[in-house]
Amino acid sequence: MASQRTFSPEPDSEWCHDALQDVSRTFALTVDLLEEPMSSHICLGYLLCRIADTVEDAGHIPPEAQTTLLDTYGRAIDPDTETDIATFRTDVDEWIPADRNDDWDVVARSPTVVATFDELDAGARSAIVPPVLEMVDGMEMFIDRYADAGGLRIENPDELEKYCYYVAGTVGNLITNLLARNEIEDGRERRLHENDEEFGKLLQLVNVTKDVHDDYTEENNVYLPAEWFESEGVDQDEAIEPENREPAARVVSRTADHARSFLDHGQAYLEAMPLSHGNTIEAWSVPYLLAVGTLRELSENPQDALTSTDVKITREEVLSVMSAASDANRDALTDLRREVAQQPFHEH
Repeated sequence: MASQRTFSPEPDSEWCHDALQDVSRTFALTVDLLEEPMSSHICLGYLLCRIADTVEDAGHIPPEAQTTLLDTYGRAIDPDTETDIATFRTDVDEWIPADRNDDWDVVARSPTVVATFDELDAGARSAIVPPVLEMVDGMEMFIDRYADAGGLRIENPDELEKYCYYVAGTVGNLITNLLARNEIEDGRERRLHENDEEFGKLLQLVNVTKDVHDDYTEENNVYLPAEWFESEGVDQDEAIEPENREPAARVVSRTADHARSFLDHGQAYLEAMPLSHGNTIEAWSVPYLLAVGTLRELSENPQDALTSTDVKITREEVLSVMSAASDANRDALTDLRREVAQQPFHEH
């Protein structure tokens, strides 16, 4: 096992921004549309979350080892403990695949991420760390809950929402913490806090709805509720079997409908955002509108979520949405949302 001294790199902001481009197209779009310092704050906050997420999703790591690694990682980024990131990097070393992908490259370079994060001002760090720690705690809880199953098997809608809160609603809290660092109107801050978790849940619900096949085959996780599969006469572990395609597609549609129930909250969150610390409405409108477009595609072809067919909107539509968002203000969100929900935006 490598010694801790092996993992003591210098901060590298440029590498962190480049790494984000590799691991998340959607968040990379957002960060590119933010200005400094918000751009770097969100980039580093997201990478801290991504490290935990990669460990949580690792099907080759036994559950007990996963929770131990996540606990060590949480203590490493908690300023109130003496554990440092080199300890986590040493402990995770044996689990990093030899042919590591971009996600595992970020885990391997976790000391670089943390060293770069430590260069942020104290206010930004204190805004980011608590939501990340809550995310890590939630991930540990869900891994423990389904340790005997070898992967997550969400049982009902309430549990699905709870999971989405821990892995994405906490990110909404992180964004709000950064936005509320300066004094803002009481009404606006209240609307931010009322809707930030739902904004994160919306984006995560869209992800788990469109990725049923990949989540099961690559990570042995099934996020769509067993309760809804049972109502269709389908075993959750047989969700992607061809003979279950029609009833399982109805569960996909039901989950997509549940995600749509968060769209108003998401829009309210965007409309309440202050334009401070380099924040822009454009940056968050793009992932929101892409989520609307993905829900449209799921409505038309829910069975695609159960196969290796990617459920995604075209590059042409992404570019068209980005162009429209760059010229729009918060008052245009209602019209943009309606148009994207109707048909591919570039076809209007």
